[in-house]
Amino acid sequence: MADSRLERWGTACMVGVCLVIACPVALTQLDGERPTVGPVWLWWTLYAAFLAALVSVFVTGRVVLFVGVVGAAIGAVLLAPDVAWTAILLVFVTAIGAHLAQMRFVVVLLGVNSGVVGVAAVLRDGSWADVVLSSGIYAMLQASAVWAVLSERRNAETGERLAVANAELRAATELLAESSRSRERLRIARELHDLVGHQLTALVLELEVAAHKGDGPEKVHVERARGLARELLGDVRTAVGELRGRSVPLERALRAIVVDLPRPRVHLRVDDVGPDEACAAALIRCVQEVVTNAIRHAGAENLWVNVEREGDGVVLSARDDGCGTSVLRLGNGLAGMRERVGQLGGDVSFDTRDGFGVRVRVPS
Repeated sequence: MADSRLERWGTACMVGVCLVIACPVALTQLDGERPTVGPVWLWWTLYAAFLAALVSVFVTGRVVLFVGVVGAAIGAVLLAPDVAWTAILLVFVTAIGAHLAQMRFVVVLLGVNSGVVGVAAVLRDGSWADVVLSSGIYAMLQASAVWAVLSERRNAETGERLAVANAELRAATELLAESSRSRERLRIARELHDLVGHQLTALVLELEVAAHKGDGPEKVHVERARGLARELLGDVRTAVGELRGRSVPLERALRAIVVDLPRPRVHLRVDDVGPDEACAAALIRCVQEVVTNAIRHAGAENLWVNVEREGDGVVLSARDDGCGTSVLRLGNGLAGMRERVGQLGGDVSFDTRDGFGVRVRVPS
């Protein structure tokens, strides 16, 4: 959420600077002077088109609209060569291009924009030194903007890879920990059954024999000891059954996977479903894959994950508010999710109409 808020503030500041750039033109026009080499209304039209296309690019992310941003910015700079500040629009254009286009196109765009700044210097009757200096300064400004954008993209990609690796590591850690706990419970259950259970069974039999052979006052104590031994044997058997059949603490494991994710924000709700070990392992892996998909591909701000019991199975439903897709192609992760759940007799369905949604049902 913090990264998203920072991006919104950065966009707002960029739009604010673009609005301020129009002030010198407006003030010159109010003083009764002519701020442009062509019709003033044409400059304002191009400037308005630039702002509209800029906002549209930020909202939709469509590269086609970026062509309008470039054309409007170049026209605004050439129509107002005496207002040198308008060339800052070209710096913003190059920075946005670094976000949307390949590096080869960005280099060409940087060269074209630097040439436009030089032409604007010629139109305001600048000397050759002015032309070279203006072009060089704005070329360096554009190069700095591109470097900053590329650095931010590398940092974002690194953070994304770290978030995915962290989710995978936590899922693996929870699975290993639960497997270790399960093996330890099974070992203790076997020890109780094989050692304590057998010894108590022998004790009950011995007391049974003693009760039949004894006729004196001690028979009462033998009967009481036999009853206590039988109760203890029943308690041991109950404990062994609980150790073998104990359900996995699924909510704790899932919260460990999604905690502290920078993006998206995960809204997790887990009912008391009491899954067995195989079901819990499948659900943990499914949540890991859903989180990974939301980080890598969806560009989502929020991810909702619900786990509840339905009949004789457990249902996992997840949906994000990301971009979704019109054609779903199952990668290794989603295909592996379907195979893993299918081996347990469950089913997986996907929905990409509004964001990306997954519904998993695992028998338990």
